[in-house]
Amino acid sequence: MTEKDTYKTINTSTKAVLFKDKNSKFFGYAYAITSEDDVKLYIKKLKKEHHAARHWCYAYQIGTENIVYRVNDDGEPNNSAGMPIFGQIQSFEVTNILIVVIRYFGGVKLGVSGLINAYKTTAQLTLEASKILEKTINVDYLITFDYKNMNTVMRIIKEKNLNITNQKLEIDCQITIAVRKKEAYQVFEIFNMLFEIDIKQL
Repeated sequence: MTEKDTYKTINTSTKAVLFKDKNSKFFGYAYAITSEDDVKLYIKKLKKEHHAARHWCYAYQIGTENIVYRVNDDGEPNNSAGMPIFGQIQSFEVTNILIVVIRYFGGVKLGVSGLINAYKTTAQLTLEASKILEKTINVDYLITFDYKNMNTVMRIIKEKNLNITNQKLEIDCQITIAVRKKEAYQVFEIFNMLFEIDIKQL
């Protein structure tokens, strides 16, 4: 079995999706995130925007190989909100994502099963409204060399269709490349075999 080197995520945040059940309103939001700091920022923003709401429940997942995730019921009965939201993140197989479902209580209690269904459905509708993309898991390498070896390095980068993410051309040259994980070892070996060219993983 070949090692997976792609993952699914969203590129931009999704406009609010509304789901109603027995007068309660549920607003769903999806955000592309890379850190737990992003989560705090978005929750703070939504609490300001929806200051009259009763609950701001969410789930997030970050990472492609070392996964970090968290669920929050925000005062709803245990596992009736955060876990159903997280279940949809798993179902759609997305990562680097935060889904927040905001509830305005409509005066009628939904019961635990009703809440689970409402939070799950809102999260599902939010993900269906999101633009999900497939991205590659990359390995970053720093290549260091003298100007006289510039043509050699650039030729390999062009031949292998490698993505340059940063370059610093001063007394010596430094180029950072992002290589798709399954091609990383082969690319490393090509540069590593060359005289006067240094490559290391970042």
